[in-house]
Amino acid sequence: MIKKSCASKMLLFIALYGLVFFQAGFASALPDTLQPLICTNQVGYELQGKKIAVVVLPVSGKSSPVHAFLIPAEGEDTLWEGTSGPLATDIYTGKSCAIIDFSSFHRAGKYRLCLSTGRCSAPFVVAKDPYAQLGTAVLKAYYFLRCSEPLLPEYAEKWARAAGHPDTVVYIHPSAASAGRPVGNTIAAPGGWYDAGDYNKYIVNSGITMATLMDAYEDMPRYWDTLVTHIPETGNGIPDILNEILWNLRWMLAMQDPQDGGVYHKLTSAEFDGFEMPSADHSPRFVVHKSTAATLDFAAVMAQASRILQAFKLRLPGLADSCLHAAETAWQWALQHPDLIYDQEQLNQHFHPSITTGAYGDRHLTDEWCWAATELWLTTGDERYKSRMYALADLQPTVPTWSDVRTLAYFSLFRFQRLHAGKYANFYVRLQQQFLHLADSLLRHPFAAFATVMGGRRSDFVWGSNAVAANQGMVMLYAWRLTHNPAYRQAAASNLDYLLGRNATGYCFVTGFGTRSPMHPHHRPSIADGVREPVPGLLVGGPNPGMQDHCNGYPTHAADAAYVDDSCAYACNEIAINWNAPLVYLVNMLRAEPH
Repeated sequence: MIKKSCASKMLLFIALYGLVFFQAGFASALPDTLQPLICTNQVGYELQGKKIAVVVLPVSGKSSPVHAFLIPAEGEDTLWEGTSGPLATDIYTGKSCAIIDFSSFHRAGKYRLCLSTGRCSAPFVVAKDPYAQLGTAVLKAYYFLRCSEPLLPEYAEKWARAAGHPDTVVYIHPSAASAGRPVGNTIAAPGGWYDAGDYNKYIVNSGITMATLMDAYEDMPRYWDTLVTHIPETGNGIPDILNEILWNLRWMLAMQDPQDGGVYHKLTSAEFDGFEMPSADHSPRFVVHKSTAATLDFAAVMAQASRILQAFKLRLPGLADSCLHAAETAWQWALQHPDLIYDQEQLNQHFHPSITTGAYGDRHLTDEWCWAATELWLTTGDERYKSRMYALADLQPTVPTWSDVRTLAYFSLFRFQRLHAGKYANFYVRLQQQFLHLADSLLRHPFAAFATVMGGRRSDFVWGSNAVAANQGMVMLYAWRLTHNPAYRQAAASNLDYLLGRNATGYCFVTGFGTRSPMHPHHRPSIADGVREPVPGLLVGGPNPGMQDHCNGYPTHAADAAYVDDSCAYACNEIAINWNAPLVYLVNMLRAEPH
């Protein structure tokens, strides 16, 4: 209810708006499909930040503005009221959307946004630091994805589980055989993170994931010194973000053949496991085929890790040097095998057993060459990497994805450009111009119905569309750091609002957060552990009109609403390490550098 002094104003508005119901009691009794959907950031809004909600109307074609009121979560007094501007049309669903901007409200607390019909949003907070728990949880999600280690109750609470896949006996697949490691030989490659909803480990996808997390550390090291995720290593003198990175780094090191420097594409079972806990799976595990993409991604990650770990030589003796040596030998192998593509279908015609798990195949390697060369040059200063690095200037930057990592090189170069401002000034000027062109192209074509960068292009809605939103946010934050233009920061924040509920589905896409979040992600432990709530802090894939899983229940083919919270819907409801990483960056950078 809204305070009584507003009642006559509401009745007048209802009459003008032409709604078919005239009192709040009747409105709340209507079927949900006939109710307006109030889309808010369900986690909360920054006290001094932009505060936008979107009301999606149940009937298309409405043109009158919408009036809204802000009330306490446990109260009736109107604390703010306002009217939307002209309604916008969701270009994908055709529905009318009203943008409610209550940015002028600056009082900390817990509130609901209500309409003149009596419909109210779920409670949300306005706070100086609304993302404190979220920032920790999206990083701790990696602890829950650890392979080869039991998750103990003191760290994992009700999601504790036995260790799965020790990976101390991993077979050399025929596609990966060499003279020194023939078919049937075994290696040990424990640790690492389960890649997604399955139980396999992939170098290519670890590449962008590790880089994004290390970018977060390098861009705000002091911030991470104080962020504690309560994992077994907490308190060992190393920031928890690096402790988590180390768990995957050591696995990656074991994926390099020490005899020639090449890197196996993945460690995997022959086929995807059933929906069981990791400790229940005892199928044989293989390292499969060395590929140029995996080897270059590995080289880039190891070079960046070596740079970071130099500061921890006393606690991690020799590790920085080992990483650099691994990066340099991987580079040498790649020079000798410049285009060895991972083609799973073709490999299965020649080698057995057939491998049917995630391929992460990539036929275009120019971006990997530029990225690896850049990280090696930044770490070593060696001139032999410069020509490959300079080729970056001929690659227009893109929103990063596992198969296109060119912009990761941009990110690292921008971090150190002050050190190279003289000799390499022209190179940096060109990179900055190209990068800001990318950021501006995203900024100029927003999704008007939800006032976000995300959704401004139909191509945003792909498998892993939520990672597109988070990576767009990263691009915007780098543009903000380069220019200090607050429009870029606000654009990044708008995409976080999108991920946390201001979207056409009305879902907060992070498990364990918001009032309407995924309960049935395509994530084997969350399905098989017998715990009602899924593992927290995981970002699900998001709307995907491709619907490659053919799961029943998708409510629509509309690009921005093609989402169903069902464990069978892996095309929209799976989780993945490379999707969580840019969310870690986005949330924590907004926390580390507030308004």
